[in-house]
Amino acid sequence: MYTDKPLFTPGPLTTSLTVKRAMLHDLGSRDTEFIRVVREIRQELLKLAEADGRGYETILMQGSGTFGIESVIGSITPPDGKWLFVVNGAYGQRMLQIARTLQIAASDVSFPESWPAVAEAVAMALDHDPAVTHIGAVHCETTTGLLNPIREIGRVAALHRKVLFVDAMSSFGAVPIPVADWGIDFLVSSSNKCIEGVPGFSYVLARRNLLEQIMRSTQSAGYARSLSLNLLAQWRGLEADGQFRFTPPTHTILAFRQALTELGVEGGVAGRAARYRHNYEILITGMRELGFIEYLRPEDQGYIITSFRYPDHPNFGFIRFYELLNNKGFVIYPGKVSDAACFRIGTIGRIFEEDVRALLAAIRETLAEMEVTL
Repeated sequence: MYTDKPLFTPGPLTTSLTVKRAMLHDLGSRDTEFIRVVREIRQELLKLAEADGRGYETILMQGSGTFGIESVIGSITPPDGKWLFVVNGAYGQRMLQIARTLQIAASDVSFPESWPAVAEAVAMALDHDPAVTHIGAVHCETTTGLLNPIREIGRVAALHRKVLFVDAMSSFGAVPIPVADWGIDFLVSSSNKCIEGVPGFSYVLARRNLLEQIMRSTQSAGYARSLSLNLLAQWRGLEADGQFRFTPPTHTILAFRQALTELGVEGGVAGRAARYRHNYEILITGMRELGFIEYLRPEDQGYIITSFRYPDHPNFGFIRFYELLNNKGFVIYPGKVSDAACFRIGTIGRIFEEDVRALLAAIRETLAEMEVTL
């Protein structure tokens, strides 16, 4: 038997008991009740993005968030298309890697991991390379927790008439993202992030006229480089009969429907943002009192996940630190920054102030056990 521990990670996250219980039901993938649930989810996600009635579609795609990202890049890029990826962390770099693996032309405009992207630099990169047709950017770069200026990048994309694709994996549902107002053409997030569902599928918010344009240009064949990750074929199936082309994660989808209900009860995106921000403020105050230093400048730090530098003390070792915390019932996350030794603590998922304070107490106790004085 496993004992649930609060997950201070970027996902999978701690979920409510009621979300877990929602998975205790079996539904056939072609059952009318299941098709109704899928339809409701697609509609509710548009509302969260302030895109209901504004020319967008929701497409559910089996697999992790990365599957959803690959489905977009591989399905909407014509043979002569080229991407410009905005990179200031591992997840922007991953988008670039996906394109190159699919043998799609791609370049990048890169920034230090400790700094948000600069829209003016994106504009300069576009001016120097007129072959670019698509821009890809990460909203909350989970490497560090910083938030990139997607609204400003959206203005640049619109001015240069480029398609804008945003990875909002770690922010959608907890940070307001009005996709139409920000000029976002495609957005991907996943079931196990801020909406507090469980892993199993990603979802794509897509501008309908661009999907239709691709279908007209290709006689409905699309540009997909993959059978299972064919975004347009998935959309056509959902539109035709409400069904997935391949076996859907039925239990995960039922859990997600419950998670959406609980998001609404909490006050939607604004309500969840308030709780996550409060968690973050408690964490930052406590960690600073313990002597830890954040990797990012405060003005660049989001409230989703925070990177902390390793203490400059000979007795500190992250593996032992992690294991001692884990033994006390708390799960944090290793770092992913390339130029500094860091670890990460998430403040999202079904956790509250009392959980954060309990973590801080456990960290204080662990430092004493390690004989680390900050």
